[in-house]
Amino acid sequence: MSGRNVDFGDRLATAAAAKQALLEKARAKANDPELAKKQAERAAIAAAREAREAERRAAKKAEEDRIAAEREAARLAAEAAAAAAEEAARLEREARRAAKPVLTEAEQKAARDARYAARKARKNKKR
Repeated sequence: MSGRNVDFGDRLATAAAAKQALLEKARAKANDPELAKKQAERAAIAAAREAREAERRAAKKAEEDRIAAEREAARLAAEAAAAAAEEAARLEREARRAAKPVLTEAEQKAARDARYAARKARKNKKR
């Protein structure tokens, strides 16, 4: 302590004076009109930034909604095309069935017997 005789009371008084000086400095700064002007400018800048961010979020949401709507429309179109293709295939199957001659049981038996006889004839020919 540089050779001075400083007691505890002096140190307390010095600390209190330093605190008081800092408090006075802070009060003077708080009442400064220039500081209030800077704070107002900062608040305006922050508000403008928030407005831009909100605008960007709204634009992004609108774009996402548009994309979702396009995907939904494409999905519905694909489902409709698949249903139409399935219906066309079903109609084609029905048309083929209708075009195919319907054989009676006797005609089916005669055709089966003819195939059997042809197979037997081929087998006998080999021998």
